Amino acid sequence: MMALQNEHFARRSLLFMPGDSMKKIQKAAGWEVDSVILDLEDGVAQKRKVEARTTVSEALQTLDFGGRERLVRLNHVSTGLPPAEIEATAARRPDGYIIPKAEEAADLHAIDRLLEAAELRLGLEAGALRLFAMIETALGVMNLQEIARATPRLEGLIFGAEDLAGDIGAVRTPAAWEVFYARSAVVTAAAAYNLQAFDMVFTDFHDDAGLEAESRFARQLGYTGKTCIHPNQTPIVNRAFSPSPAELDHAQRLIEAFETQQAAGAGAFTFNGKMVDMPMLVAARKVLERAT
Repeated sequence: MMALQNEHFARRSLLFMPGDSMKKIQKAAGWEVDSVILDLEDGVAQKRKVEARTTVSEALQTLDFGGRERLVRLNHVSTGLPPAEIEATAARRPDGYIIPKAEEAADLHAIDRLLEAAELRLGLEAGALRLFAMIETALGVMNLQEIARATPRLEGLIFGAEDLAGDIGAVRTPAAWEVFYARSAVVTAAAAYNLQAFDMVFTDFHDDAGLEAESRFARQLGYTGKTCIHPNQTPIVNRAFSPSPAELDHAQRLIEAFETQQAAGAGAFTFNGKMVDMPMLVAARKVLERAT
């Protein structure tokens, strides 16, 4: 069975780039971003799908992305396009694929079979091509458990608020309370099944303060990163999802204090005027993990 790899790569910012624009992809390849999403779905007009497929294949082959992860967002299984999209790009060794509007385990199973066949054809290790699922519909939210358990290849869940709001008939607001239930459900399901969770896009790319506030709130909810639609958003998102020097210092000192107390045979103890319990220790360790 394939092993989950989601702990091996810290993803704070994931930047969507239209797959039919080599110029924009080239810019993203050298930008301050952890993962570049080469988009074959919503970011590409219907009549340019074939052109985008060719452009993404060329970009994967010719551009130097440095240490940035390269992900390809497919079209939904129901369009019939994923077989050709994977056929055109898998040989160029992207790091993974994204399934949009995942609604049930069958959506992931269909792509999993295509990726397994591609790995066999190309002589790749089983599970080399990672998989991510976007939760963007009411049915996807209701089926989170089966989606999260569908395949060991799955490394993360991405929350899509805009499509979800349209699906349930909600009106999008800056506070985003209309999608709060689904937003919380996605991050909870990800934690339950050892997956990373990525927050919704912030559509106003001129509002830096709003993006920072939304990013910090997403991190408080438990999200590990956030999707972006403009390059200027990624430095803000990276900072929001990175531990500050003060947080790192606090976490390190708490862990050291715990180890000292354990060595002395003590149980509960106080740190900075507060009683320390195991949830606090787990949180401190996660801060250090996030930093690395």
